[in-house]
Amino acid sequence: MRLLSRSEELVLLAVWRLQDNAYCVPIRKQLSTVTKKKWSFGAIYDPLERLERSGFLVSNLSEPTRERGGRSKRIYKLTDDGKKSLADIKQVADTMWAGIQPADFKSKV
Repeated sequence: MRLLSRSEELVLLAVWRLQDNAYCVPIRKQLSTVTKKKWSFGAIYDPLERLERSGFLVSNLSEPTRERGGRSKRIYKLTDDGKKSLADIKQVADTMWAGIQPADFKSKV
């Protein structure tokens, strides 16, 4: 099992949530909204490229759109391997978090 980095995990989850609208701009917006952090395009494109090379994503170009001056969008889709990788990383995280309660984070000083 290849463990995903946190950014890879978040990018895969954003692609899964966005479905047919999963291209860089909405992925970036989704991640920024959820994490409350500003994501650069490089911080999105790097994991997208790694995930596609690893077989967790596939992409294709959309039809050119007027809103983009006749340019196409690269749309990403999760593969079965990508879904399995997300399930694996969730299982690992759940196992590591098992038994830890919110009260455990309070300082006991």
